Amino acid sequence: MERKPIKLTTTSYAVLCLLDLAGEATPYELKQMLLNSIEHFWPVPHTTFYDEPARLAKSGYLSEHQEQGGRRRKRYTLTDLGREALRAWTDAPGAPPSQYRDEAMLKVFAGADPETAFAGRIDWHRAQLAELEGYLANLKAGHEGRREDEWRGPETTVLGGIEYHRHMLDIFERFAAAAEREAQVLAAREGAAPAAAIEREPPASG
Repeated sequence: MERKPIKLTTTSYAVLCLLDLAGEATPYELKQMLLNSIEHFWPVPHTTFYDEPARLAKSGYLSEHQEQGGRRRKRYTLTDLGREALRAWTDAPGAPPSQYRDEAMLKVFAGADPETAFAGRIDWHRAQLAELEGYLANLKAGHEGRREDEWRGPETTVLGGIEYHRHMLDIFERFAAAAEREAQVLAAREGAAPAAAIEREPPASG
C-alpha cells in the first residue's frame, strides 16, 4: 500500500506514545489509556483521537490488523517509521509555552461574584487530585521488573498534575476564604446599622 504523507500533530504523537507504552491496542483501549494519563494535562477531542490511528496507519506510522474472531476489532502497533517519528519529536528541544485559559476567571474579570463563578471548582480539583494520586500509586506498584524509561515519563507527568491541582486548590480555597470573610464583614455591618438606628431613635413622649 502506498504511503500517504501527512502532517503529524500533537494528537498524532499522543497516539504514538501510548502505543509505544502499550505495544498493541485498539482505538477504544487507546482512549481508555488517554483518559488515565495524557487527558489530565493535554485534552484531546475524542472524535479526533478515534480517527487518528487509521490516519497514521495509512501513512505508515502504524501497522493495522483485524481480529479474526469476536468483535473483529482493529489493532494497531508502532512501525519503525512511527517509532522514529516519536523519538525525533521527543528528542527535539523545547515546546511552545502553555496558555492558561479559565472561563471562571474571565467571568470574574467581567464583574461576576467570585464565589458564584468558582462554584464547584474546589470539589473538582480535589477529585482530580485523588484520581492522580491513585494513578501514581498504581505506577509505583508496577515499577518492579520494568525499565526505568518505561515509567519515568508517566510518573513525572502525574507528579506534575498532582502539583498543578494542589496549587489550584490553594488558589480557590483562598478565594473561598476571602469571600467568606467579606460576607461576614457585610453581615456585621448590616447588623450594626439597625442597632445604631435604634439607639438614635428618640424616646416616645409620655
